[in-house]
Amino acid sequence: MTDVTPFLWFDNDAEEALTYYTQLIPDSEIVSLAHYPDGVPGMSGKVMHGHFRLRGRDYYAMDAGPQFPFTEAISLYVSCADQTEVDRYWDALTDGGEEQPCGWLKDRWGLSWQIIPDRLIQLIRDPDPDRSHRAVQAMLAMKKIDIGAVEAAANDS
Repeated sequence: MTDVTPFLWFDNDAEEALTYYTQLIPDSEIVSLAHYPDGVPGMSGKVMHGHFRLRGRDYYAMDAGPQFPFTEAISLYVSCADQTEVDRYWDALTDGGEEQPCGWLKDRWGLSWQIIPDRLIQLIRDPDPDRSHRAVQAMLAMKKIDIGAVEAAANDS
């Protein structure tokens, strides 16, 4: 075996999604696209095999119809250094998509993402169980994570 790589099945707009993702996320690129040839019913010109990188990590994608839509069982996790990054990715990925609880969202193509500030993980792993509990309770009440509010809740004794 040489590698294990996520492969994403899009309904019919993989190229648009890959372009969006690679423009949004630094150190990202579309490596290659192979399109269905003419004569494939309903798929001519759509992506048969797409190779792209997000932050240097490889992914593959294809257009293959609506038979298997994305679910929350698989998500892409974006680890954010600060609230500015959280806001940037959240705003871009929810544009045309759907906000969900606890830092999760679905983008306009139905792919689930988790937009999580690194500080949140530190707070929920805090060795003080009361601080950790307060941080978790604050997070559970949010859609987009507001790390300042989570920090304030953790510190509120």
